[in-house]
Amino acid sequence: MTPGITASGGSAAIAAPAKPKPAPTLGRFFSIENRYLPPMLITLILLVGQLSFRLLESFPRTLLAIASAIVVEMVLARLVTGKFPNLASAYISGISVGILVRSPEYWPFALCSALAITSKYVIRWHGRHLWNPSNFAICAMLILAPEVFSTLSVQWGNNFWPMMVVWIVGAAITWRVDRIHITGVYVASFVAFALLRGAITGHGFLAEVAPITGPMYQLFIFFMITDPKTTVRNRRAQCLVAFLIATAEMILRLAQNIHAPYYALAIVGTSAVAIEIWWTSRKKPIVLKPQTVPA
Repeated sequence: MTPGITASGGSAAIAAPAKPKPAPTLGRFFSIENRYLPPMLITLILLVGQLSFRLLESFPRTLLAIASAIVVEMVLARLVTGKFPNLASAYISGISVGILVRSPEYWPFALCSALAITSKYVIRWHGRHLWNPSNFAICAMLILAPEVFSTLSVQWGNNFWPMMVVWIVGAAITWRVDRIHITGVYVASFVAFALLRGAITGHGFLAEVAPITGPMYQLFIFFMITDPKTTVRNRRAQCLVAFLIATAEMILRLAQNIHAPYYALAIVGTSAVAIEIWWTSRKKPIVLKPQTVPA
């Protein structure tokens, strides 16, 4: 019998050859399916910031934060789902804590990472996250242990290139995963409100807009406010929420709150997700009763 031809009941069929797997391309690499893009970007932010400005509290503390996040993720995922998870999300949470947290002690780094991961499994409603994990953990630690816990506030200074490298790569990745509009609306709103704050406080525009050039804001605008798991699903609603987060941050800044972006996201972003979950849960499918046909 000829290869590739099968006989059955006098008929023949040619077996279709197996389709080769598509070769990796740059487009596939920079796609939403590539879960390793965000870890690569956040690692870039860490390296650029550390080499340029020594922004880390210490490498051991950062490694402790990453290790704590990964261990807690593996344990909880195994207990809850029975499977070992993709650790990209845990790595992002851990390294975010390592970059953003300031403390003379080691335990706040481990506890903050553990809170971030635990919140993903505990604080859920209708199967969805309510808080961005890192944002929730940082806000919780700021409230629970303010005497030993603070956050990064350093800026890039006058060195223009480190900021540009991070912004170009971050913008490219958020564009590929269809989240660049969230970042864009927030940044535009922040700049506009900086002009307003400068006029109100008398500090001037440059002093008010300067914080957005810092590494803390790179994490905030490229990771926290664009997190697919904790943002609303409608594109216009995403833009509205980004604007409202910037609005809440402006109000908190005028009230002299130095942790304004974290609290603004925790209040506005979480409220928006909760409203969306509640609204969606109200829309129950309509079950049509079978009609009786008269004889």
